Amino acid sequence: MSLSVRRNVTAGAPAALVALALLTAGCAGQDDDTSSPQGSSTASATPHGYVEGAQEAAEQQSRLVLNDPVTGDTRTLDLITGRTHETSRTAGATDLTTDGRFGYLPAEDGTRVLDTGAWTVDHGDHVHYYRAAIRDAGTFPAGPGARVRGDAAVTAVTGEDGRAAVYRRADLEQGRVGSPRTLPGTHAGAVVPYAEHLLTLTRDGRNGTPKVAVYDRAGGRVTSPDATCEDPAGDAVTRRGVVFGCADGALLVREDDGHFTAERIPYDRGLPAGERASSFHHRAGSDTLTAPAGDRAVWVLDVTERTWTRVETGPVVAANTAGEGSPLLVLETDGALHGYDIATGEPVARTGRLLTGDPGAVTGGHGPVIEVDRSRAYLNDPEGSRVHEIDYNDGLRVARTFDLDMKPALMVETGR
Repeated sequence: MSLSVRRNVTAGAPAALVALALLTAGCAGQDDDTSSPQGSSTASATPHGYVEGAQEAAEQQSRLVLNDPVTGDTRTLDLITGRTHETSRTAGATDLTTDGRFGYLPAEDGTRVLDTGAWTVDHGDHVHYYRAAIRDAGTFPAGPGARVRGDAAVTAVTGEDGRAAVYRRADLEQGRVGSPRTLPGTHAGAVVPYAEHLLTLTRDGRNGTPKVAVYDRAGGRVTSPDATCEDPAGDAVTRRGVVFGCADGALLVREDDGHFTAERIPYDRGLPAGERASSFHHRAGSDTLTAPAGDRAVWVLDVTERTWTRVETGPVVAANTAGEGSPLLVLETDGALHGYDIATGEPVARTGRLLTGDPGAVTGGHGPVIEVDRSRAYLNDPEGSRVHEIDYNDGLRVARTFDLDMKPALMVETGR
């Protein structure tokens, strides 16, 4: 196994880790793990935010999970240290998703769960960053086509048959799958944990059209907005709520003080199925979503403004954006990464060719993807056995290139 890091490594590398040892004033009174006995004047000796077996750090601990579905080779690339970690093989994976800490790989023998040992806990007015050992956490009994969505408390696994099960996140954190709770009904798409509930589109809607349903964490049905979603495809969790892709646009489901509402964000005209948004990509925590709009354009959905923008880009392989004034990043069939101004649709930057071989080629049924965090973007080059780190705020400068001993056809970023 080999790794080489090239091109401005010193300038592009993150700062060194700094352990946090003191309890800040902003953390006082917010520790759910420990508390002083009632009436005691002695504070707990356990620091706020302490997690057994984990090291707290001063910055986000980003890692990439990489998989080759053909050979089963699986690696975790630590973007802080630049080192790769070899893990158990998973051949035939049909997808790779993450909830920010765990990587999920559906395959013939079930959905493998990989604890990447990097995550973030957001307390609202302050954030904790953690790093721990990388380890396997078991396998969900859901095979190819399974959709996995999770939050800080639960992980929902929806099988290709529409049946769903809910697992305790605490069990995964202890390195085991645990016993699931079965969610009633048949679901058209993923079950999505949100606002201490579970959102889904059930198949008992009017005239068979999937309808919004809300469950509590115990699987009980609660009051749901009267909204349907024809031909659902794609979902995303944003700060404004959960977005479901539908035939006529997007459906935004929100929670306010325990009350759920649904709002449509329609396209400005009817579209053929091939031009609708069917899978969303965005930076975690952002309210700006991207999706292919056919073969030669990209949809940008601004959830805050409730608007769709179609950016004419040319032949699209992959797209993403960090939102909040950042460029739209589009990998095109010339093998280069292009940046577009979302407001005007005008090109603003372009790299040289970053992909090896035919950019339209796929490995094991999967092509390149673009992962985006708050400062960098990551582009996998499966045929070239490498990953590029891109500074998208500096003219799409290639900050680092990681050479690998496998073909990283599937990739997600964790630590967020």
